[in-house]
Amino acid sequence: RTAGSAVCAAARPWRFVNSLSRLVVDPERFPDDREEMRAVGMGAVYTHTTHRERLRTSTTGHVPLLERYFHPYAQAMTEAVDARIAATGRAVVVDVHSYPTAPLPYELHGTGPRPAICLGTDPFHTPPRLRALAEEAFAGFGSTGVDSPFAGTYVPLKHYGTDRRVTALMIEIRRDTYMAEPGGPPGPGLDALADALAELVSRL
Repeated sequence: RTAGSAVCAAARPWRFVNSLSRLVVDPERFPDDREEMRAVGMGAVYTHTTHRERLRTSTTGHVPLLERYFHPYAQAMTEAVDARIAATGRAVVVDVHSYPTAPLPYELHGTGPRPAICLGTDPFHTPPRLRALAEEAFAGFGSTGVDSPFAGTYVPLKHYGTDRRVTALMIEIRRDTYMAEPGGPPGPGLDALADALAELVSRL
């Protein structure tokens, strides 16, 4: 919750926070050819920035970066999910991001709708009930869409596509709902977002 938010989640969620910039590695990408963002140089190790500028060569340093940052992150996240399954019989991964009002040059699907809240789903790991709970929690934001401009959600590879005990949802928040773009201070929408997230967590 934020300082002015009136709502806390009924139960404190387990948090897994990436403290590194995605310019180091992007731990939520597939580390192989399944990753479509490799087409714009933004796979697990970026070769280009969001504005399609060259960041690093296509081969230099990839393996050391994966070994030092990507794989340990993936292992730790897998262990966290395994621990929740062992304790409760299930794990719900809620993956929170933000995105700009106007599309950036790297976006592969930037021509679609850009709602205030975009819910990224997976056909195996996002059951209808989880999506419905999120739509209800964010109903006050005027526009909630699904899989546009960003689709999918994060699930550890150990569980991906095989373990229905792991459900997942990505929440992409359009930045003008809570801050002045491109990098200005937070606005009054921040507390409302915190309240909506707390409500969703409480209902999970």
